[in-house]
Amino acid sequence: QVQLVESGGGSVQAGGSLRLSCAASTYTYGVFCMGWFRQAPGTEREGVARIYSSGGSAYYADSVKGRFTISQDVAKNTLYLQMNSLKPEDTAMYYCAAKRGWCDNFEDYNYWGQGTQVTVSS
Repeated sequence: QVQLVESGGGSVQAGGSLRLSCAASTYTYGVFCMGWFRQAPGTEREGVARIYSSGGSAYYADSVKGRFTISQDVAKNTLYLQMNSLKPEDTAMYYCAAKRGWCDNFEDYNYWGQGTQVTVSS
């Protein structure tokens, strides 16, 4: 069992940056695949980025590639999402999620945070 708490959302103008944080309640290294998802009103939830807790390559959705960076501080059990060059279409509720095992897709995440809102104005 792991509890996830996101923070760092807010309102920003297009072109700006935000850094989201996700604090995990337990040690995640080598156990969990960690991911960021987002959902805008009236749309399906979208996987944004993921990384295995022990490192390795990160994966990004095409819509954020080159602008967003997922990273983690293992000692703090904290996952980050650095978001640069933000666009109005990035506006959504952003969620941190985790699952045990393989980290090769955005399916079957079973631990979720409560979400943090990101609003980008033009």
